[in-house]
Amino acid sequence: MTDSARRPPLAGLRIIELAGIGPGPFAGMMLADLGAEVITVDRLGGNPSATIGHSILFRSRRSVTIDLKSPQGVEALLRLCERSDALMEGFRPGVAERLGIGPDECMARNPALVYGRITGWGQEGPLARMAGHDLNYIALTGALHAIGREGQTPTVPLNLIGDFGGGGMLLAFGVLAGVLSARADGRGTVIDAAMIDGASALMAMFHGLRSEGLFDDERGTHTLDGGAHFYDVYETAEGRFVSIGALEPQFYVHLCDLLDLDDEVRNAQYDLVRWPEFSKRVAAAVQQRTRDELDALFAGSDACYAPVLAMEELARHPHHAARSTFVVDGNDLQPAPAPRFDGQPPTVPTPRPASGIHTIEVLRECGFTDAEIATMSDNGVIDAV
Repeated sequence: MTDSARRPPLAGLRIIELAGIGPGPFAGMMLADLGAEVITVDRLGGNPSATIGHSILFRSRRSVTIDLKSPQGVEALLRLCERSDALMEGFRPGVAERLGIGPDECMARNPALVYGRITGWGQEGPLARMAGHDLNYIALTGALHAIGREGQTPTVPLNLIGDFGGGGMLLAFGVLAGVLSARADGRGTVIDAAMIDGASALMAMFHGLRSEGLFDDERGTHTLDGGAHFYDVYETAEGRFVSIGALEPQFYVHLCDLLDLDDEVRNAQYDLVRWPEFSKRVAAAVQQRTRDELDALFAGSDACYAPVLAMEELARHPHHAARSTFVVDGNDLQPAPAPRFDGQPPTVPTPRPASGIHTIEVLRECGFTDAEIATMSDNGVIDAV
């Protein structure tokens, strides 16, 4: 079979996604990008909370709308589970059970079903039923405390650590692990993907550094948090920014050569006491040049340099262009599916569908008769778009 004829790696995997916001849809996007059939089950009329910023997260799906507060709607979802490999939900603990669509009910219809649950605090513990957001979750893991400049309050990062890296990607990983296990022994499982667990896992190396006496609670004073002059962001002559990450001695030599830093700086890379002074010297050297001049100066070197690109610049960068890192849907730029297999993106993303547009199609595929579908439509259980 030629590469062009190969199926996407997750082709044949069917996942039911109970529509939520943020990390849940991101997990669905990751799986759909790799070829899984992800069917979003949305509320009647769609989810207004998932309109702003979610168009890309819900790409490459089919969409059905079902009233899960009605007995007929619950029965419809349970029948969808009979022909699916996994279900993913992001309710607070106990909500799915109250609706009658918890793990016991769903797995009774399909013992091999993987039931993926994503929350911030997890399914158990004193905070399990409390509201929260990414910032709260990473605050409880030590990650937030560690991010920021020396002597300043912790920096509020984008919600990448808790929601997406520690949550959505953890859920996608857990679901795939569960499916592999279920295919081996025929038994499904429940995945408890908690953002505090995922964010804590992302901090593993820093726990290791702390145990070795190389990391403490003084933010902005360490090698990887902006404390080191050779691993930081600097402002250019015209007020733009560049990144320098010359950690290893051989790369640091390149940095010193290109910026014409003297032997005092060159020979004392890890003299922590002098880091603040050296940072000023590097900043002064960088600020003598524009970003374009620095791009040219560092081109082809191993000094571990990259310009800090604004989002509107991404598609024009030659490396992104060469790799097709981004795809364009109409006028909208979005990241291409990742990771890659055999040098080719596994799928071409399709736009987010209109809510409920595939309801009848999916129900028919799952064994519902036209009479049953008509009854559900008449009773207001589904949106028959």
